[in-house]
Amino acid sequence: MSTTGPFLLAALAVSIALIILLCGRFKLHPFLAIVIATYGFGLTAMGIGAASGAEKPFVDKLGTVIAEGFGGILASIGLVILFGTIIGKVLERTGAAVTLAEAVLKVVGKRHPALAMSLIGWVVSIPVFCDSGYVVLSPLQRSIARKTGKNPVVLGTALATGLYASHTFVPPTPGPIAAAGNLGIGSDGLVWVILFSIPVSLVAALAGLVWALRRTGNLESKLPDAHQTFEEYKEQFDHLPSLSRALTPILLPILLMATGSVASFPSGDGTLVDGAFGSFLSDIGSPVNALLIGVILALALLPAKRDAKALTTWVAEGLVDAAPILVITGAGGAFGAVIKSTPIADYIASLIGDGSSVSGLTALLVLFGLAALLKTAQGSTTAALIITSTLAQPLLPALGLDGMLGGIPIGQVLAVLAIGAGAMVVSHVNDSYFWVVSQFSGMTVKTAYRAHTAATLVQGFTSLAAVLVLGVFLL
Repeated sequence: MSTTGPFLLAALAVSIALIILLCGRFKLHPFLAIVIATYGFGLTAMGIGAASGAEKPFVDKLGTVIAEGFGGILASIGLVILFGTIIGKVLERTGAAVTLAEAVLKVVGKRHPALAMSLIGWVVSIPVFCDSGYVVLSPLQRSIARKTGKNPVVLGTALATGLYASHTFVPPTPGPIAAAGNLGIGSDGLVWVILFSIPVSLVAALAGLVWALRRTGNLESKLPDAHQTFEEYKEQFDHLPSLSRALTPILLPILLMATGSVASFPSGDGTLVDGAFGSFLSDIGSPVNALLIGVILALALLPAKRDAKALTTWVAEGLVDAAPILVITGAGGAFGAVIKSTPIADYIASLIGDGSSVSGLTALLVLFGLAALLKTAQGSTTAALIITSTLAQPLLPALGLDGMLGGIPIGQVLAVLAIGAGAMVVSHVNDSYFWVVSQFSGMTVKTAYRAHTAATLVQGFTSLAAVLVLGVFLL
């Protein structure tokens, strides 16, 4: 492994650079660029494994791995994207997004639309995956951009980083819950993960907001009518739905997902809500079911004298909008699956040995770096959280992260937060969230790197700084 590991990391770096080159320089569609890079990395990894004489192939049956990776990511998020896109399209076409934009700006003020998007994103992504949250909230972001004249890239980045911050740190999002469990934090200690993760995630959201405001104002969005004034956009609607009706298709699915997550909280030997009722809440709160209910509620926004042909057209437009996002997301899933089928994670774990040379704050840095390598390599924040915490658990005593502060498992809590900070670095072409943000915000790949990817880098290191400050006083 020590001989093949560096070659695998080099091959991965070349593959990522190839995607950037094909998309940015040669303007190849991202789907084809990712597929080419995926096959290139897979074939190279197979050759490295064969040359090393490994007993087990590094990538066994490359075509099968790619197909399973493509289908696996779409199975988990495909319908969510489709339903969310349809909700968004209906909200736009009925004027509901206009109503929501006006309501948000009355509360936050016209002078602070980016702050509004960041805060809304942070709240929404506590119970909801950031991908789903961005899909649902993107019509609001576009409508506020029209209302205020603010650059859609600024608002898109603010929304994306707000969602990303709580998604990475704050339970009941699955990633931090799984990481806490892997590191030995029981259900009675989960509350401490929540309490400490909230301020760290708010620091991350603030860092993303500052980056959006300071560094993305000169970047261009390719959204249609991005520079149309809000009043010009509003004139096309004869009647705007009320705020309550406009909110329901977004708010109710979010509440259902939040309820389902809370009901599934571990408690003792079971979950917080056991039995048939708990199963019902978990089922109806799954993103697919909750967003389907949102689609039905969105259709209720149609005028009484609605044109069935118009409805069909709107749904078709939503499906067309979702198609490129689906294929790009699937290609990213295939790339991630090929990477996971190689022993890169084992090689990275071997780099830190038994952890005897590091402890305390240095150990938090090691966990951050390990999570950052895994996140950047395979794309999924949740996977980086889970894999890193699994690798770190047996090393906690050697790393000096098994200490208690009264009844608080502070070493383990800070380990979760350090891993979370690393799992933010960085969201790029092998991350489905990168493509959701770029496609729904009208960003080119180059623009998305300068706005979204750079922002997640800043968020990760800012979050690490916050964790290290906590470590100075608490470890």
